Amino acid sequence: MSDVPEILLTDPEVLRDPFTAYGPVRERSPIAKLAAPGFSMWAILRHEEARKMLSDPRFALSENSYQRMDIPDHCRPYMRTMQEVEGPEHLRLRRLVAPAFTPRKAAALRPGIERLVDDLLDDLAGEDRIDLVTAFARPLPVDVICALVGIPEADRPRWREYGGLVSAGDGPGLAKAVPGIVEGALAAIADRKLHAGEDVVSQLLQIQAEDDDRLSETELVALVWQLVLGGQVPGNLIANAVEILLSHPGQLAELRENPALMPGAVEEVMRWQSPQLLTLPRFATTDVRIGDVLIPEGEPVTVAIAAANRDPRAFGDPDVFDIRRAAGPAWHLAFAHGPHFCLGASLARVQVEVALTALLRRFPDLALADGLLRIPDPGTWRLNALPVTLHATVAN
Repeated sequence: MSDVPEILLTDPEVLRDPFTAYGPVRERSPIAKLAAPGFSMWAILRHEEARKMLSDPRFALSENSYQRMDIPDHCRPYMRTMQEVEGPEHLRLRRLVAPAFTPRKAAALRPGIERLVDDLLDDLAGEDRIDLVTAFARPLPVDVICALVGIPEADRPRWREYGGLVSAGDGPGLAKAVPGIVEGALAAIADRKLHAGEDVVSQLLQIQAEDDDRLSETELVALVWQLVLGGQVPGNLIANAVEILLSHPGQLAELRENPALMPGAVEEVMRWQSPQLLTLPRFATTDVRIGDVLIPEGEPVTVAIAAANRDPRAFGDPDVFDIRRAAGPAWHLAFAHGPHFCLGASLARVQVEVALTALLRRFPDLALADGLLRIPDPGTWRLNALPVTLHATVAN
C-alpha cells in the first residue's frame, strides 16, 4: 500500500495539464491513489488494466457513484438512470433502450443534425468574433436532445438555458433546471403517446408496444435526463476539437484538404484530450487485486482516462496528436468500456463530425482569439469560453 503513488487532484500541474501530469505516475505503477481534501479513491492508469476493470462485475456503479444534487424531492426518482443500476436491472433497461441508439440510427439522424448545425451557423454569419462555447458548442447538443425527445420549438430556448445550467454545474440553477427538464419530458411523452413522430421517445414507445417488457414513464424520463447529462460530452468535444485543430495548423490544413479524415480526427481528439478525465467511480464488491495492489471491498475505483488514453503500451507516440492515426488493437476509453459503454457514443460522434465539418467549411479563416477560459476541474476537460474570429482581418 505504501508503494502506491499518490496524485493530488488539487496539484496545479494536474489541473493545468492532466494528460502530461499523469504520465510519469503511470510509468511507475498501473494504479495510484487520487487524493483531495477529505476524499480519496483508487485510479487505474494503464489501458489494459482499465479495460479489464470496466468489464469486471466485481466493480459496480451505484447511487454513490454520483454527487447528489439539491433538487426538489418529486424529481429524485427521475434522476436514477441506468448508469446507477447493475445486473439484471441494467441488462433489462439496456436491452429496451439500445435499439434506439445504434450507429445506424445515429447515421439516420445526420440530416436533421446538419439542419440544426446550419441554423446555428446562419445566426453567426454576420459576426466577426464570438465565444464558440456559448454560441455554438453548448447549444447544439441541447438542440439535438430537443429534437430527439420531441420538445416543441417554442420551448427549446428554455431547454438551452437548462443545458447551460447543467453544463456549468450551477447548484441553484440545477434546482431550477431539473424540474423544468422533468416537466418537459413528461409533456413530450404524453404528446408522443397521442401523436407518434420520428423522435427517440416515439421509437421507445413503439418498442414498449411490441415488447412484453415495459419502460415505465419514470424510466423514460430518467433516460431523457441521462441524455441531458450525456449531451455535455459532444459540446465539450466540439470546443476542445476546435482549440486543438487551431493549435495544430498542419493537421487542420490536412483536414480541410481532405474532409474524409474527419471521423478519424474526431476519434483522435477523443483519445488525445477526452472531455471526461475520470470515469464514474465504481465500488469493489469484494477484495480485488490489481497487479500487486489489493483494493479492499467497498472502496471507490476510477479509470484515469487521461492516463489510459496516452498509455504507450496501447498507442504509438501517444503524446502526439495525429488525425491520421491508424486504428489498432487498442481503442480509446473516452466513452468508457464494458456494460456501461456510453449509450450515446454513436450520436455524439455524428454530432461532432457534422459540427466540425460545417464550421470549417463555412468559416475558412476561423482563428483563435484572446480570452480562452478553462476553469480547473479534475474530472472534466472543458472550455468555459473559446473566443474565435470568424473572418480574416483586412489590413488598412
